Amino acid sequence: MAFNSNQDDGINEINITPFVDVVLVLLVIFMVTAPAMVKESLKVNLPKTLTSDITTKAASLGVAITKEGQVVLSGRIMSDETLNEELRKISREAPETNFLISADADSRHGDVVKLIDLLKKNNLNRFALQVEKIKGP
Repeated sequence: MAFNSNQDDGINEINITPFVDVVLVLLVIFMVTAPAMVKESLKVNLPKTLTSDITTKAASLGVAITKEGQVVLSGRIMSDETLNEELRKISREAPETNFLISADADSRHGDVVKLIDLLKKNNLNRFALQVEKIKGP
């Protein structure tokens, strides 16, 4: 058998265009559904008190700290750098913003102190800790 190099042997390359199309569609689907999944997966168990400082619902921005130490601002999980940048931006644009800190009862004290320190560092001094009122006598 002689090998003829001039003869076409068929397609020698794989067309990856359909694969790239499918990957991009999956990427868009994950980008759209990820924020909804994050909100559902974060459960914050608030500590309970007999009294509460907040009696009226004022316009504020919520910050949550999970028991794992994740900080959630406006529904997005923030790293330390991203949180600092976001607080700096809020300090420039709306320094009178009220922050409502919702820390899980099982979260570490240091995580709450670190968040309060970041708020004060960016001259955002209007914040409160959210608690649940104990029902009973």
